[in-house]
Amino acid sequence: MLEGATVPPKAGSFTSNAVFLNIPYDQRFRSLYLAYIAGLVHLGFVPRMPLALPSGTRRLDKILAEIHGCRYSIHDLSRVGLDRNPRFTTPRFNMPFELGLAVAWGKSNPKKHRWFVFEEKEYRILQSLSDLNGIDPQIHDGQAAGVMRELLSIFRRPLNQPTVPEMMRTFNTISRRSAKILAEADSKSLFQARAFQDLCNDAKIAAVNPKFKFLK
Repeated sequence: MLEGATVPPKAGSFTSNAVFLNIPYDQRFRSLYLAYIAGLVHLGFVPRMPLALPSGTRRLDKILAEIHGCRYSIHDLSRVGLDRNPRFTTPRFNMPFELGLAVAWGKSNPKKHRWFVFEEKEYRILQSLSDLNGIDPQIHDGQAAGVMRELLSIFRRPLNQPTVPEMMRTFNTISRRSAKILAEADSKSLFQARAFQDLCNDAKIAAVNPKFKFLK
């Protein structure tokens, strides 16, 4: 394992710097997916995602365990359109459903969990999920730099606060590395458990040592 690489925590084990990521798993979201990983790792957090989990009750149990094990969660509700894939043209309910799980957990355990909502367009959430009226979502404008800006907004620290350009350098590094990561994982998708962990590991190395030369 490369120096600086991280070992994924056991699902459900509470980690004070862990962040549950509730985002769409599709190619159109790839850039923002990499931005969330790069930004969170650069800030010293451990992203968690319920990847490679089976469907059904067991998957729901694991999602709950992951949320309960994270001090924070981020819920990106920018994908509000219809799923155009056959056989049905339907909206996707996974993201708002998992947000509901996190809201309930945070309400009953405020010292253990805090959740944040991210969106692409300002005010749209008032129509897509009006129950959140009064909650100000983080608006990223559908851009990687916007994700970095909003992460810095919610995770402020008094010392050694990075800048958006610094975080974007980490983003650019793992973006360039993504093709090799896919090849090494023998996968066509970065939304896969090994690829996700490799992205996190490379992001940590790039954040700690921006001049580190990765093997091609």
